[in-house]
Parts: sequence; C-alpha cells; structure tokens
Amino acid sequence: MAKKKKKNLEQAKKQDQGLQGKIAQFKEFFEESQVELKKVTWPTRKETLQMSGTVLLFVAVLALFLGLVDVTLAKIIEAVLS
Repeated sequence: MAKKKKKNLEQAKKQDQGLQGKIAQFKEFFEESQVELKKVTWPTRKETLQMSGTVLLFVAVLALFLGLVDVTLAKIIEAVLS
C-alpha cells in the first residue's frame, strides 16, 4: 500500500510540474508577442484609406469584367444550343 501511495504522489507532482511548465510557456509566448508587436510599423490612416480604395476599385473592375465574360459566354452557348 505504501508503494502505491508513493507512486500516486510522484505522479501528482509530475502533473503539477507539467502544468506549471505549460503556464510558464504561455506567459513567455505572450511576452515575446508584445515585444514583436512593438516592432510592427502600422500604416497611417491615409495609407489605409488609399489601399482600401485601391482594393475596392480592383474588385469593381474585376466584377465588371467577369460579368461581361459571363454574359458573352451565355449568349454564345445560347446561340449554339438553339
């Protein structure tokens, strides 16, 4: 019985140390993340608006192009099938 209790105590200690190790790794990860975020060069409001406008314009042009291709191919297929 004494061996069984001793073994259970040893296992409990190992699990507790494993949990503490995971918590330490978690803390270290967030500390390193904060350091890296301080190194980031964030865009200005003007840059963000310019890039957003560029993306929206590109999406509109691409949508128009794909719409025209779709209509053209639909007409071609309709002509072939009739």
